[in-house]
Amino acid sequence: MASEDIAKLAETLAQTQVAGGQLSFKGKSLKLNTAEDAKDVIKEIEDFDSLEALRLEGNTVGVEAAKVIAKALEKKSELKRCHWSDMFTGRLRSEIPPALISLGEGLITAGAQLVELDLSDNAFGPDGVRGFEALLKSSACFTLHELKLNNCGMGIGGGKILAAALTECHRKSSAQGKPLALKVFVAGRNRLENDGVTALAEAFGIIGTLEEVHMPQNGINHPGVTALAQAFAINPLLRIINLNDNTFTEKGAVAMAQTLKTLRQVEVINFGDCLVRSKGAVAIADAVRGGLPKLKELNLSFCEIKRDAALAVAEAVADKAELEKLDLNGNILGEEGCEQLQEVLDGFSMATVLASLSDDEGDEEEEEDEDDDEGEEEEEEDDEEDEEDEEEEEEEPQPRGEGSPTPPRSILDSDSGEPASALSSPPPADVSTFLAFPSPEKLLRLGPKSSVLIAQQTDTSDPEKVVSAFLKVSSVFKDEATVRTAVQDAVDALMKKAFGSSSFNANAFLTSLLIHMGLLKSEDKIKAIANLYGPLMALNHMVQQDYFPKALAPLLLAFVTKPNGALESCSFARHSLLQTLHKV
Repeated sequence: MASEDIAKLAETLAQTQVAGGQLSFKGKSLKLNTAEDAKDVIKEIEDFDSLEALRLEGNTVGVEAAKVIAKALEKKSELKRCHWSDMFTGRLRSEIPPALISLGEGLITAGAQLVELDLSDNAFGPDGVRGFEALLKSSACFTLHELKLNNCGMGIGGGKILAAALTECHRKSSAQGKPLALKVFVAGRNRLENDGVTALAEAFGIIGTLEEVHMPQNGINHPGVTALAQAFAINPLLRIINLNDNTFTEKGAVAMAQTLKTLRQVEVINFGDCLVRSKGAVAIADAVRGGLPKLKELNLSFCEIKRDAALAVAEAVADKAELEKLDLNGNILGEEGCEQLQEVLDGFSMATVLASLSDDEGDEEEEEDEDDDEGEEEEEEDDEEDEEDEEEEEEEPQPRGEGSPTPPRSILDSDSGEPASALSSPPPADVSTFLAFPSPEKLLRLGPKSSVLIAQQTDTSDPEKVVSAFLKVSSVFKDEATVRTAVQDAVDALMKKAFGSSSFNANAFLTSLLIHMGLLKSEDKIKAIANLYGPLMALNHMVQQDYFPKALAPLLLAFVTKPNGALESCSFARHSLLQTLHKV
């Protein structure tokens, strides 16, 4: 390490926050590769008496540095809280497990009794879970109350390893007369899917002390939702349930509603963007009406709920004195339905709790309205076939939406529930409508030729128009297999056509893309997109394809490596892209 770098590190450490038993290096952007790099950090730790909380977020810790930090922790038996999110930025995934193993061994040797462990925003994947598996099974975690693993890319395998470790921790701690009493579990954006979630649900059922569960964006369908519902029923202290952006359908919603009837402490329910649909919403309304006396927030936004079902939900909250927010935005109410909803709540003097309805989808055509129930019935049949064929069939994109969590309702005949003939089917979604108001559902409804249609409608001679199309397609990216595949196929068709043209200015395309992502400043006032997760995941796919000009990789790498708040909020996607770019 150069002398000027050491001086800079010393200056940064001089600003280290020390308060209430907490030593914080949060957000210092320290690059700790070697034992020498970590020398001053170690001294701070060693000199800190009665260390109860250590914050290492926003730094990057290598294998060798982790070993010496772990050695310093061996004498810190009073350590209770490890805030270790986002501390492996730019590291190869293979470096993370050994670093975590060393840190875990340090805590075990110290005889620490952890209350909180936060490893969020570390893109370690399933192998990373192996890195702290021994720690979770040890006496250091018998006292654990909060486990936070948001945005770590654990996958199904990691979920199963984690579930087994938590179960073993409970078994061992119970044998000592003090069972694990986990209260807060956070694992959003981990691609756990049904199998990973089902394994964790079994562990939750054994633990039985959960108060908060946050598992948004995990590609969970109704079998996984049902497993969670069964586990939640034996966790009577639950206050917050956040399963945003998974796929309930009616079957999962009904199962969850049955559980909600038994819970008395729930304050926050977030089932937004979960495809609850009308029948599911009515079931949840029934659960709300009959219980949940402490409910403060209910989010059923973007769930394809129609007017009558939404009104049932509104009527169900009439006696919820503590309710602060009811979110039914992005559903299918229509102007009249929105007005009726406001009138119902106003009748209870609760109009102020209703969230904005600015993204309401409006009235559907009568034929589509009538088809909804039949669509759900076919979906249930498809889901049963999925269960028999397990995860593989669920993940494969099927023609005409079969096997997909969100089959187009227009493929069903409104009277019989049978697939309609080509002559009676309403026309598929329009490409221009998708590009104007992109959503995962609209993309899937374009059908198997969606990628070709989008590429055909885009003027690929104009880099700005290509950037616009790329960002709109990637904005609907979800970890759910059918959506992910549809986005990747559309990106491939669009970019292969663009890069394949000798007149296409690839450098202008990348420059414009970086500007719109907020990674490069422009003299023009261009508003950067708010969420980079989808574009980053799409880029990660694109740069691996043969059509991508490899000469652009170093420039893209340079900008993705730079500190940026928007990138830091999508650390898994960023880390995955960085790993790929280093290999290109």
